[in-house]
Amino acid sequence: MMTDLVSDMLTRIRNANRIERSVVDMPATRLRANIARVLKDEGFIIDYQVGELAIGEHGATELKPETEWSKPKLTLRVILKYGPDGEKVIRHIERASSPGRRLYYRCHQLRPVLDGLGISILSTSQGVISDRQARVRKLGGEVLCKVW
Repeated sequence: MMTDLVSDMLTRIRNANRIERSVVDMPATRLRANIARVLKDEGFIIDYQVGELAIGEHGATELKPETEWSKPKLTLRVILKYGPDGEKVIRHIERASSPGRRLYYRCHQLRPVLDGLGISILSTSQGVISDRQARVRKLGGEVLCKVW
């Protein structure tokens, strides 16, 4: 049984990025969808979709959009982003906090990742946001991961 869903998500994205796949599918949760939303807002991925996975003609998989989270088999599809010459937009993605070692920071303790070239993704009382938004809103929280 999977206990750390965020680490699993980051590993799937990292592995797909290494082999230059454009799409990654994984089981959907609200936390994973919120992390994908922050990655999209910050420009690290093209898009993400949540829906039911359906097998189409010739074995192709389609994603039927779904908004009800009560459905048991929802899939999160992340569409990765690459530069014009095929260079990777996500150079590095790592888990900061883990189930056995949670990292909490106040807003004044948050430092820019790689002098502002990267981001930290935080879980706060106002939802999952980037470190830039947390500093603007003067919020602290659990640092889930770092991306650059």
